[in-house]
Amino acid sequence: MAIFSVYLVNKAGGLIYQYDNYVPRAEAEKTFSYPLDLVLKIHDEKVIVSFGQRDGIRVGHAVLSINGVDVMGKNTADGKDVIEYLKDSSNYPVSIRFGRARLSSNEKLMLASMFHSLFAIGSQLSPEVGSSGIEMLETDVFKLHCFQTLTVLLFFRCELFDQNLKIALEVAEKAGSFGPGS
Repeated sequence: MAIFSVYLVNKAGGLIYQYDNYVPRAEAEKTFSYPLDLVLKIHDEKVIVSFGQRDGIRVGHAVLSINGVDVMGKNTADGKDVIEYLKDSSNYPVSIRFGRARLSSNEKLMLASMFHSLFAIGSQLSPEVGSSGIEMLETDVFKLHCFQTLTVLLFFRCELFDQNLKIALEVAEKAGSFGPGS
């Protein structure tokens, strides 16, 4: 089982630390001729597909690169606006790579806060007295494990912490599971 991300959330629901242990994989790459038969829009500072699924390209996928040049937000690495670039017929044929985009810092903060709220609600609504809340959420694609410490710890972000966390994640991936039901 791969570990994709680690989030450390304090008792108030604030995100203390977050580490991504993955690189978003490209779902599809295709060469297009003019006019582009997909509808693209800017959503949360990313260029995403809003209409026109085909050849493994899905609604919600973000534009990751154009002609091998990475896209960061709504611009290419060399500063060109993606939407304007794709409107110009002289830029075709064009090769576009699509996939799931990385979460922004703001999206990570919202997810951590939202999960903390769900954890607290789960603790209070449980029919078992003294429930510790959510331990695992399971979907058809991934499992989200929640480990709660017995004491309140303050984690300082430092290079040594990052290195040790990466080593621990590699060991956990080689071990293959997190215990019963994983």
